[in-house]
Amino acid sequence: MAEVVLEGVGKVYPDGTRAVRDLNLSIADGEFLVLVGPSGCGKTTALRMVAGLEDISEGRVVIGDRVVNRVPARDRDVAMVFQSYALYPHLSVRDNIGFGLSLRKLPKQEIRDKVDHAARILGLTDHLDRKPRNLSGGQRQRVAMGRAIVREPQAFLMDEPLSNLDAKLRVQMRAEIARIQRDLGVTTIYVTHDQTEAMTLGDRVAVMKKGELQQVAPPQELYDRPANLFVAGFIGSPAMNLLQARLEGDGQGGDGELRLEVGGQTLTLPGRVLDERPALRSYLGRDVVVGIRPEDMEDAELAGSGAGEGGGGTLRSTADLVEAMGSDVLVHFSVEAAQVVTEDTKELARDAGTDVLGALEAPRTDLVARFSPRTRVKVGDPVVVHVDTGRLHFFDIDTGAALWGAQAASGDQEG
Repeated sequence: MAEVVLEGVGKVYPDGTRAVRDLNLSIADGEFLVLVGPSGCGKTTALRMVAGLEDISEGRVVIGDRVVNRVPARDRDVAMVFQSYALYPHLSVRDNIGFGLSLRKLPKQEIRDKVDHAARILGLTDHLDRKPRNLSGGQRQRVAMGRAIVREPQAFLMDEPLSNLDAKLRVQMRAEIARIQRDLGVTTIYVTHDQTEAMTLGDRVAVMKKGELQQVAPPQELYDRPANLFVAGFIGSPAMNLLQARLEGDGQGGDGELRLEVGGQTLTLPGRVLDERPALRSYLGRDVVVGIRPEDMEDAELAGSGAGEGGGGTLRSTADLVEAMGSDVLVHFSVEAAQVVTEDTKELARDAGTDVLGALEAPRTDLVARFSPRTRVKVGDPVVVHVDTGRLHFFDIDTGAALWGAQAASGDQEG
Protein backbone atom coordinates (compact mmCIF):
# COMPACT_ATOMS: atom_id res chain seq x y z
CA MET A 1 0.00 0.00 0.00
CA ALA A 2 1.24 3.48 -0.80
CA GLU A 3 0.38 7.10 -1.39
CA VAL A 4 -0.08 8.09 -5.06
CA VAL A 5 0.77 11.67 -6.05
CA LEU A 6 0.26 13.45 -9.36
CA GLU A 7 2.21 16.70 -9.63
CA GLY A 8 1.39 18.99 -12.54
CA VAL A 9 0.64 15.99 -14.76
CA GLY A 10 -0.28 16.71 -18.37
CA LYS A 11 -0.84 14.71 -21.53
CA VAL A 12 -0.46 16.01 -25.07
CA TYR A 13 -0.77 13.58 -27.99
CA PRO A 14 1.52 13.83 -31.06
CA ASP A 15 -1.22 15.55 -33.09
CA GLY A 16 -1.36 18.36 -30.50
CA THR A 17 -4.53 17.19 -28.75
CA ARG A 18 -4.35 17.94 -25.04
CA ALA A 19 -6.10 15.33 -22.88
CA VAL A 20 -4.96 16.40 -19.40
CA ARG A 21 -3.67 19.73 -18.12
CA ASP A 22 -1.77 20.45 -14.89
CA LEU A 23 -3.41 17.71 -12.82
CA ASN A 24 -2.46 17.84 -9.13
CA LEU A 25 -3.79 15.11 -6.85
CA SER A 26 -2.59 13.41 -3.70
CA ILE A 27 -4.26 10.08 -2.89
CA ALA A 28 -3.45 9.01 0.66
CA ASP A 29 -2.34 5.52 1.64
CA GLY A 30 -5.51 3.41 1.80
CA GLU A 31 -7.78 6.12 0.36
CA PHE A 32 -10.51 5.46 -2.22
CA LEU A 33 -10.45 8.32 -4.73
CA VAL A 34 -12.94 8.48 -7.61
CA LEU A 35 -12.24 10.38 -10.84
CA VAL A 36 -15.51 11.40 -12.46
CA GLY A 37 -16.57 13.52 -15.41
CA PRO A 38 -18.14 13.42 -18.88
CA SER A 39 -16.80 11.24 -21.67
CA GLY A 40 -13.58 12.71 -23.01
CA CYS A 41 -12.75 14.70 -19.86
CA GLY A 42 -9.35 13.00 -19.42
CA LYS A 43 -10.12 10.80 -16.42
CA THR A 44 -9.16 7.50 -18.08
CA THR A 45 -6.05 9.07 -19.60
CA ALA A 46 -5.00 10.21 -16.12
CA LEU A 47 -5.52 6.69 -14.77
CA ARG A 48 -3.55 5.15 -17.63
CA MET A 49 -0.65 7.52 -16.94
CA VAL A 50 -0.56 6.28 -13.34
CA ALA A 51 -0.67 2.68 -14.62
CA GLY A 52 2.13 3.26 -17.12
CA LEU A 53 -0.09 2.57 -20.14
CA GLU A 54 0.25 6.18 -21.37
CA ASP A 55 3.41 8.28 -21.52
CA ILE A 56 3.43 11.38 -19.31
CA SER A 57 3.98 14.60 -21.26
CA GLU A 58 4.39 16.92 -18.26
CA GLY A 59 4.78 16.67 -14.51
CA ARG A 60 5.45 13.50 -12.55
CA VAL A 61 3.67 10.57 -10.92
CA VAL A 62 4.89 9.26 -7.57
CA ILE A 63 3.82 5.88 -6.16
CA GLY A 64 5.07 5.32 -2.63
CA ASP A 65 8.52 6.87 -2.60
CA ARG A 66 9.27 6.33 -6.32
CA VAL A 67 8.86 8.65 -9.27
CA VAL A 68 7.49 6.24 -11.86
CA ASN A 69 7.41 8.37 -15.03
CA ARG A 70 9.90 6.10 -16.75
CA VAL A 71 9.13 2.89 -14.89
CA PRO A 72 7.48 0.23 -17.12
CA ALA A 73 3.88 -0.65 -16.27
CA ARG A 74 4.83 -4.17 -15.12
CA ASP A 75 7.23 -2.76 -12.52
CA ARG A 76 4.94 -0.14 -10.95
CA ASP A 77 3.35 -2.57 -8.48
CA VAL A 78 -0.21 -1.54 -9.31
CA ALA A 79 -3.12 -3.74 -10.39
CA MET A 80 -5.68 -2.58 -12.95
CA VAL A 81 -9.28 -3.71 -13.30
CA PHE A 82 -10.76 -2.85 -16.69
CA GLN A 83 -14.26 -2.34 -18.07
CA SER A 84 -13.84 -5.62 -19.98
CA TYR A 85 -13.21 -8.63 -17.78
CA ALA A 86 -10.33 -9.87 -19.98
CA LEU A 87 -10.65 -13.43 -18.67
CA TYR A 88 -9.14 -16.46 -20.37
CA PRO A 89 -12.17 -18.53 -21.48
CA HIS A 90 -10.30 -21.84 -21.50
CA LEU A 91 -9.02 -21.46 -17.93
CA SER A 92 -10.91 -22.13 -14.72
CA VAL A 93 -11.72 -19.36 -12.26
CA ARG A 94 -8.85 -20.57 -10.07
CA ASP A 95 -6.36 -20.42 -12.94
CA ASN A 96 -7.65 -17.04 -14.12
CA ILE A 97 -7.18 -15.53 -10.67
CA GLY A 98 -3.74 -17.07 -10.21
CA PHE A 99 -2.51 -16.49 -13.77
CA GLY A 100 -0.28 -13.53 -12.94
CA LEU A 101 1.25 -15.37 -9.98
CA SER A 102 2.03 -18.33 -12.22
CA LEU A 103 3.87 -16.04 -14.63
CA ARG A 104 5.97 -14.86 -11.69
CA LYS A 105 6.74 -18.55 -10.98
CA LEU A 106 5.59 -18.46 -7.37
CA PRO A 107 5.40 -21.83 -5.59
CA LYS A 108 2.18 -23.69 -6.36
CA GLN A 109 1.07 -23.86 -2.73
CA GLU A 110 1.58 -20.13 -2.28
CA ILE A 111 -0.50 -19.47 -5.39
CA ARG A 112 -3.25 -21.79 -4.13
CA ASP A 113 -3.28 -20.06 -0.72
CA LYS A 114 -3.50 -16.58 -2.26
CA VAL A 115 -6.25 -17.63 -4.70
CA ASP A 116 -8.25 -19.31 -1.93
CA HIS A 117 -7.95 -16.18 0.22
CA ALA A 118 -9.12 -13.90 -2.62
CA ALA A 119 -11.98 -16.29 -3.43
CA ARG A 120 -13.21 -16.15 0.17
CA ILE A 121 -13.16 -12.34 0.10
CA LEU A 122 -15.09 -12.29 -3.18
CA GLY A 123 -17.53 -15.12 -2.49
CA LEU A 124 -16.09 -17.25 -5.30
CA THR A 125 -15.00 -20.31 -3.36
CA ASP A 126 -17.77 -22.48 -4.84
CA HIS A 127 -16.94 -21.37 -8.40
CA LEU A 128 -13.17 -21.95 -8.53
CA ASP A 129 -13.43 -24.93 -10.88
CA ARG A 130 -15.92 -23.33 -13.28
CA LYS A 131 -15.09 -21.65 -16.59
CA PRO A 132 -15.92 -17.96 -17.21
CA ARG A 133 -18.70 -18.85 -19.67
CA ASN A 134 -20.62 -20.47 -16.79
CA LEU A 135 -20.53 -17.31 -14.64
CA SER A 136 -22.80 -14.28 -14.46
CA GLY A 137 -21.50 -10.84 -15.35
CA GLY A 138 -21.09 -9.93 -11.70
CA GLN A 139 -19.17 -13.12 -10.98
CA ARG A 140 -16.86 -12.50 -13.94
CA GLN A 141 -16.09 -9.04 -12.64
CA ARG A 142 -15.31 -10.55 -9.24
CA VAL A 143 -12.84 -12.91 -10.93
CA ALA A 144 -11.18 -9.90 -12.58
CA MET A 145 -10.95 -8.25 -9.16
CA GLY A 146 -9.57 -11.46 -7.66
CA ARG A 147 -6.75 -11.38 -10.19
CA ALA A 148 -5.89 -7.89 -8.90
CA ILE A 149 -6.23 -8.79 -5.21
CA VAL A 150 -3.83 -11.76 -5.28
CA ARG A 151 -1.06 -9.52 -6.57
CA GLU A 152 -1.18 -7.55 -3.28
CA PRO A 153 -0.25 -4.34 -5.14
CA GLN A 154 0.48 -0.91 -3.72
CA ALA A 155 -2.60 0.46 -5.49
CA PHE A 156 -5.71 -0.65 -7.35
CA LEU A 157 -6.60 1.23 -10.55
CA MET A 158 -10.16 0.64 -11.75
CA ASP A 159 -11.46 1.90 -15.11
CA GLU A 160 -15.29 1.83 -15.25
CA PRO A 161 -15.35 -1.78 -13.97
CA LEU A 162 -19.15 -1.91 -13.60
CA SER A 163 -20.25 -0.38 -16.89
CA ASN A 164 -21.02 -3.76 -18.51
CA LEU A 165 -23.39 -4.83 -15.72
CA ASP A 166 -27.13 -4.28 -15.54
CA ALA A 167 -28.54 -1.73 -13.09
CA LYS A 168 -29.28 -4.19 -10.26
CA LEU A 169 -25.86 -5.83 -10.47
CA ARG A 170 -24.16 -2.43 -10.55
CA VAL A 171 -25.73 -1.53 -7.21
CA GLN A 172 -24.73 -4.90 -5.74
CA MET A 173 -21.16 -4.70 -7.04
CA ARG A 174 -20.79 -1.11 -5.82
CA ALA A 175 -21.40 -2.34 -2.30
CA GLU A 176 -19.02 -5.26 -2.83
CA ILE A 177 -16.21 -3.05 -4.13
CA ALA A 178 -16.64 -0.63 -1.23
CA ARG A 179 -16.51 -3.51 1.28
CA ILE A 180 -13.48 -5.15 -0.34
CA GLN A 181 -11.52 -1.90 -0.53
CA ARG A 182 -12.34 -1.09 3.09
CA ASP A 183 -11.30 -4.57 4.26
CA LEU A 184 -8.05 -4.62 2.27
CA GLY A 185 -7.18 -0.95 2.86
CA VAL A 186 -5.46 -0.65 -0.53
CA THR A 187 -5.06 2.77 -2.13
CA THR A 188 -7.60 2.86 -4.96
CA ILE A 189 -8.20 5.18 -7.92
CA TYR A 190 -11.53 4.50 -9.57
CA VAL A 191 -12.69 6.06 -12.85
CA THR A 192 -16.38 6.35 -13.69
CA HIS A 193 -18.80 8.46 -15.71
CA ASP A 194 -21.58 7.63 -13.25
CA GLN A 195 -21.79 10.31 -10.57
CA THR A 196 -23.95 8.06 -8.36
CA GLU A 197 -21.09 5.53 -8.31
CA ALA A 198 -18.67 8.32 -7.51
CA MET A 199 -20.73 9.66 -4.61
CA THR A 200 -21.39 6.27 -3.04
CA LEU A 201 -17.88 4.82 -3.38
CA GLY A 202 -15.30 7.55 -2.90
CA ASP A 203 -13.68 8.84 0.27
CA ARG A 204 -13.09 11.81 -2.00
CA VAL A 205 -14.32 12.57 -5.51
CA ALA A 206 -12.36 14.49 -8.15
CA VAL A 207 -14.47 16.09 -10.89
CA MET A 208 -12.81 16.71 -14.25
CA LYS A 209 -13.86 18.67 -17.32
CA LYS A 210 -11.92 18.95 -20.59
CA GLY A 211 -8.74 17.63 -19.01
CA GLU A 212 -8.79 19.97 -16.02
CA LEU A 213 -9.57 19.26 -12.38
CA GLN A 214 -12.64 21.24 -11.29
CA GLN A 215 -12.91 20.24 -7.64
CA VAL A 216 -11.83 17.45 -5.30
CA ALA A 217 -13.60 16.95 -1.99
CA PRO A 218 -15.54 14.41 0.07
CA PRO A 219 -18.85 13.49 -1.63
CA GLN A 220 -21.11 15.48 0.70
CA GLU A 221 -18.96 18.59 0.38
CA LEU A 222 -19.12 18.35 -3.41
CA TYR A 223 -22.89 18.18 -3.13
CA ASP A 224 -23.33 20.95 -0.56
CA ARG A 225 -20.58 23.33 -1.71
CA PRO A 226 -19.88 22.86 -5.44
CA ALA A 227 -17.03 25.09 -6.57
CA ASN A 228 -18.64 26.12 -9.84
CA LEU A 229 -21.58 25.68 -12.18
CA PHE A 230 -20.14 22.59 -13.81
CA VAL A 231 -19.69 20.66 -10.57
CA ALA A 232 -23.11 21.83 -9.35
CA GLY A 233 -24.82 20.59 -12.51
CA PHE A 234 -22.85 17.34 -12.78
CA ILE A 235 -23.20 16.11 -9.20
CA GLY A 236 -26.73 15.16 -8.19
CA SER A 237 -29.60 13.17 -9.70
CA PRO A 238 -31.86 14.73 -10.80
CA ALA A 239 -29.42 17.51 -11.55
CA MET A 240 -29.46 20.84 -9.76
CA ASN A 241 -31.91 23.31 -11.32
CA LEU A 242 -30.12 26.39 -12.71
CA LEU A 243 -31.80 29.67 -13.65
CA GLN A 244 -31.04 33.37 -13.85
CA ALA A 245 -32.55 35.73 -11.28
CA ARG A 246 -31.96 39.28 -10.01
CA LEU A 247 -30.74 39.70 -6.46
CA GLU A 248 -32.28 42.61 -4.54
CA GLY A 249 -32.09 43.72 -0.90
CA ASP A 250 -30.68 46.16 1.63
CA GLY A 251 -27.34 44.36 1.92
CA GLN A 252 -27.17 44.68 5.71
CA GLY A 253 -27.22 40.95 6.57
CA GLY A 254 -28.65 39.83 9.91
CA ASP A 255 -32.38 40.55 9.73
CA GLY A 256 -32.13 42.47 6.47
CA GLU A 257 -34.40 41.30 3.67
CA LEU A 258 -32.92 39.75 0.57
CA ARG A 259 -35.03 38.97 -2.48
CA LEU A 260 -34.70 37.06 -5.71
CA GLU A 261 -36.73 38.29 -8.66
CA VAL A 262 -37.54 35.21 -10.73
CA GLY A 263 -39.42 36.46 -13.77
CA GLY A 264 -42.55 38.01 -12.32
CA GLN A 265 -42.23 36.16 -9.01
CA THR A 266 -40.29 36.91 -5.85
CA LEU A 267 -38.47 34.60 -3.45
CA THR A 268 -37.64 36.08 -0.04
CA LEU A 269 -34.34 34.89 1.38
CA PRO A 270 -33.35 34.78 5.05
CA GLY A 271 -30.94 37.53 6.05
CA ARG A 272 -28.40 34.95 7.19
CA VAL A 273 -27.73 34.11 3.53
CA LEU A 274 -25.60 37.25 3.29
CA ASP A 275 -23.73 36.28 6.44
CA GLU A 276 -23.00 32.84 5.00
CA ARG A 277 -22.14 34.19 1.54
CA PRO A 278 -20.51 37.64 1.93
CA ALA A 279 -19.62 37.65 -1.78
CA LEU A 280 -23.32 38.24 -2.55
CA ARG A 281 -23.10 41.84 -1.24
CA SER A 282 -21.43 42.96 -4.45
CA TYR A 283 -24.18 41.31 -6.53
CA LEU A 284 -27.16 43.24 -5.14
CA GLY A 285 -29.09 44.73 -8.03
CA ARG A 286 -27.45 42.33 -10.47
CA ASP A 287 -28.34 39.03 -12.15
CA VAL A 288 -26.88 35.84 -10.70
CA VAL A 289 -27.22 32.17 -11.47
CA VAL A 290 -29.34 30.45 -8.84
CA GLY A 291 -29.10 26.73 -8.18
CA ILE A 292 -31.95 24.81 -6.54
CA ARG A 293 -31.65 21.14 -5.64
CA PRO A 294 -34.85 19.18 -6.46
CA GLU A 295 -35.16 18.03 -2.83
CA ASP A 296 -35.17 21.67 -1.66
CA MET A 297 -38.59 22.14 -3.30
CA GLU A 298 -41.84 20.66 -2.02
CA ASP A 299 -45.57 20.83 -2.61
CA ALA A 300 -46.52 23.97 -0.64
CA GLU A 301 -49.63 22.23 0.70
CA LEU A 302 -47.36 19.72 2.46
CA ALA A 303 -44.52 21.99 3.48
CA GLY A 304 -45.98 23.35 6.74
CA SER A 305 -47.26 26.68 7.92
CA GLY A 306 -46.08 29.79 6.10
CA ALA A 307 -45.14 27.84 3.00
CA GLY A 308 -48.41 28.15 1.12
CA GLU A 309 -50.43 31.18 0.09
CA GLY A 310 -48.60 34.38 0.97
CA GLY A 311 -45.33 32.65 1.80
CA GLY A 312 -42.21 34.33 0.41
CA GLY A 313 -40.53 31.07 -0.60
CA THR A 314 -42.97 29.87 -3.25
CA LEU A 315 -43.06 29.61 -7.01
CA ARG A 316 -46.31 29.21 -8.94
CA SER A 317 -46.57 27.22 -12.14
CA THR A 318 -48.30 24.30 -13.84
CA ALA A 319 -47.22 20.67 -13.53
CA ASP A 320 -45.91 19.63 -16.97
CA LEU A 321 -44.91 16.09 -15.99
CA VAL A 322 -45.35 14.03 -12.83
CA GLU A 323 -43.15 10.97 -12.26
CA ALA A 324 -44.11 8.73 -9.33
CA MET A 325 -40.94 7.06 -8.07
CA GLY A 326 -42.43 5.35 -5.02
CA SER A 327 -40.39 7.03 -2.30
CA ASP A 328 -40.93 10.44 -3.90
CA VAL A 329 -42.57 12.19 -6.85
CA LEU A 330 -40.65 14.21 -9.44
CA VAL A 331 -42.72 17.18 -10.61
CA HIS A 332 -41.57 19.04 -13.72
CA PHE A 333 -42.68 22.65 -14.19
CA SER A 334 -41.35 25.87 -15.71
CA VAL A 335 -40.92 29.48 -14.65
CA GLU A 336 -40.42 32.74 -16.54
CA ALA A 337 -36.68 33.01 -16.05
CA ALA A 338 -33.81 33.09 -18.52
CA GLN A 339 -32.03 29.81 -19.05
CA VAL A 340 -28.38 29.64 -18.03
CA VAL A 341 -26.21 29.21 -21.10
CA THR A 342 -22.48 29.14 -20.35
CA GLU A 343 -19.59 26.93 -21.41
CA ASP A 344 -20.22 24.89 -18.28
CA THR A 345 -23.91 24.33 -18.98
CA LYS A 346 -23.20 23.63 -22.66
CA GLU A 347 -20.76 20.90 -21.58
CA LEU A 348 -23.37 19.49 -19.20
CA ALA A 349 -25.98 19.53 -21.97
CA ARG A 350 -23.66 17.73 -24.37
CA ASP A 351 -22.97 15.09 -21.75
CA ALA A 352 -26.71 14.65 -21.15
CA GLY A 353 -27.42 14.55 -24.88
CA THR A 354 -29.72 17.57 -24.79
CA ASP A 355 -29.91 20.53 -27.16
CA VAL A 356 -29.15 24.04 -25.92
CA LEU A 357 -29.42 25.81 -29.27
CA GLY A 358 -31.73 28.77 -28.99
CA ALA A 359 -31.77 28.57 -25.20
CA LEU A 360 -30.58 32.17 -24.95
CA GLU A 361 -33.89 33.30 -26.41
CA ALA A 362 -36.00 30.85 -24.40
CA PRO A 363 -38.35 32.80 -22.10
CA ARG A 364 -38.78 29.97 -19.60
CA THR A 365 -36.64 27.55 -17.65
CA ASP A 366 -37.70 23.99 -16.87
CA LEU A 367 -37.31 22.87 -13.24
CA VAL A 368 -37.66 19.55 -11.41
CA ALA A 369 -38.88 19.29 -7.81
CA ARG A 370 -38.78 16.24 -5.56
CA PHE A 371 -42.18 16.12 -3.83
CA SER A 372 -43.38 13.86 -1.05
CA PRO A 373 -45.36 10.83 -2.31
CA ARG A 374 -48.30 12.29 -0.37
CA THR A 375 -48.70 15.02 -3.00
CA ARG A 376 -51.90 14.99 -5.06
CA VAL A 377 -50.51 17.08 -7.92
CA LYS A 378 -51.37 15.75 -11.38
CA VAL A 379 -50.20 16.74 -14.86
CA GLY A 380 -51.85 19.99 -15.90
CA ASP A 381 -52.66 21.06 -12.33
CA PRO A 382 -51.66 24.47 -11.06
CA VAL A 383 -48.90 23.94 -8.51
CA VAL A 384 -47.49 26.07 -5.71
CA VAL A 385 -43.91 25.01 -5.01
CA HIS A 386 -42.34 25.80 -1.67
CA VAL A 387 -38.61 26.59 -2.01
CA ASP A 388 -36.21 26.21 0.91
CA THR A 389 -34.59 29.58 0.27
CA GLY A 390 -31.94 29.03 2.92
CA ARG A 391 -30.41 26.23 0.82
CA LEU A 392 -30.08 27.98 -2.54
CA HIS A 393 -26.78 28.06 -4.42
CA PHE A 394 -25.43 31.18 -6.18
CA PHE A 395 -22.94 31.50 -9.04
CA ASP A 396 -21.36 34.29 -11.06
CA ILE A 397 -22.92 34.40 -14.54
CA ASP A 398 -19.63 35.20 -16.29
CA THR A 399 -17.13 32.98 -14.45
CA GLY A 400 -19.44 30.23 -13.17
CA ALA A 401 -17.69 30.39 -9.77
CA ALA A 402 -19.74 29.69 -6.65
CA LEU A 403 -20.39 32.81 -4.59
CA TRP A 404 -19.27 32.36 -1.00
CA GLY A 405 -16.68 34.60 0.60
CA ALA A 406 -13.25 35.66 -0.56
CA GLN A 407 -12.85 32.27 -2.28
CA ALA A 408 -15.29 30.52 -4.62
CA ALA A 409 -15.69 27.44 -2.42
CA SER A 410 -13.76 25.54 0.19
CA GLY A 411 -13.18 22.43 -1.93
CA ASP A 412 -12.15 23.95 -5.26
CA GLN A 413 -8.46 23.43 -4.68
CA GLU A 414 -6.77 20.08 -4.18
CA GLY A 415 -5.49 19.64 -0.66
